[in-house]
Amino acid sequence: MSTTVTERDPHAGAPLGEPLLLAEDVVAGYLPGVDILRGCSLALHPGELVGIIGPNGAGKSTLLKALFGLVTVRSGTVTLAGEDIKNHRADSLVRRGIGFVPQNNNVFPTLTIEENLQMGLYQAPRRFAERFEAIVDIFPTLSERRKQRAGSLSGGERQMVAMGRALMMDPKVLLLDEPSAGLSPVRQDETFIRTRKINKAGVSIVIVEQNARRCLQICHRAYVLDQGTNAHSGPGRELMDDPKVIQLYLGTLAADVEKADADRAGSAQISG
Repeated sequence: MSTTVTERDPHAGAPLGEPLLLAEDVVAGYLPGVDILRGCSLALHPGELVGIIGPNGAGKSTLLKALFGLVTVRSGTVTLAGEDIKNHRADSLVRRGIGFVPQNNNVFPTLTIEENLQMGLYQAPRRFAERFEAIVDIFPTLSERRKQRAGSLSGGERQMVAMGRALMMDPKVLLLDEPSAGLSPVRQDETFIRTRKINKAGVSIVIVEQNARRCLQICHRAYVLDQGTNAHSGPGRELMDDPKVIQLYLGTLAADVEKADADRAGSAQISG
C-alpha cells in the first residue's frame, strides 16, 4: 500500500466515519504575506493517536498552533465534531474540549505544581478535586510533590505538569508539541508511554515530534510535512517501512533498517 499523499487521499489509512478534528487545505503564517503552511490537511478520529513528523521548518508546530487558534488561518477549514472552529480563541477551544501543551514555557515556574494544575481548570474551579485525582493517577509524582514550585523541577517533571494542566479540563483532543524535546532517552521513553496511556484512557491526540522513529512506533497514523504541505501519510508502522520516508525524513533510521535487513538476511542464510 502506498503511503504517498495524493489529491484523492490526503489521509491514507484513516478509519471510516466523521473525524473528531479535521483541517483541510490550511494556509497560515505568523506574518502577513508569509505562509508557513501552504495547504496542510489533517484528520483526527475519535480514539486516535496521530503523529506529525518532518524536517525542521516543515510547519509541524505551526500546524498545531493554527489548530489551537494561536496562528491565523488565512484559508482552508478547521472543524471540531463538524463545527467550524477556524481562528477561534484558545480559551474558547479549551471550553470546547481541546487541550494544548506547547514545547517551551509550558509551566508557571513561580507557582507550585498544585497551583499550575489549578490554572488549567480556571474555567471550572469547582471540579479541581475530581480532576486532580484523575491526573495524579496518570502522574503519581505530581501528588507527592504538589507543593513544590514548578521552577525547581527537572525537564521531565515540568513536562508532566504541563500535560497534567492541559488534561485538567478533561479534553476530547490533546495537542502535544514535541513533548520529548530536551529530555534524556529514559525520560523520552516515559513521555511516550504516558502519551499512549492518556490515549488509551479515551483522549484523542495529535503529537508533533522530532523523534520520528519513536513517534511512528506509538501512533496509529502519521503525517509527514515538508515545506508547509503534506508529503506522506499512513499508518505509523507502514511509514517506518516506507523507503522514501526512511531516506528523506527519518535520518539515522535508514542505517538501522539496513542493519536489520542485513541481520535478517544473515539469519536466513544460517537457517537455510
